[in-house]
Amino acid sequence: QVQMVESGGGVVQAGGSLRLSCVASGRTLVNVDMGWYRQAPGKEREFVAMTRWTWRGYTSDYDDFAKDRFTISRDNAGNATYLEMNGLKHEDTAIYYCKVHVHGPVPVEYWGQGTQVTVSA
Repeated sequence: QVQMVESGGGVVQAGGSLRLSCVASGRTLVNVDMGWYRQAPGKEREFVAMTRWTWRGYTSDYDDFAKDRFTISRDNAGNATYLEMNGLKHEDTAIYYCKVHVHGPVPVEYWGQGTQVTVSA
């Protein structure tokens, strides 16, 4: 079982910045993927960014809307991921969820409780 604690959400004016954190515990987390999804009111949950484990280290990928404004990172121990968000827009308002994906014969996913990000116009 994996437990995740997210933090860093809040209210910010358009153009501002926030840094989200997700700290996970409960099992070895080095060789897992960790990242972020978001869900805006009335919309489906969508992919934001992910750090993916490979034998050569972690790689990162982003949805198109996040590529130029958001930066995802991972701590060396592998049990935390961070999302630096700059140039926030009103449409970035959503609940941001941390996700852990455990590779294996039967992949397992874990989700955090979410942290609210509100961007005022």
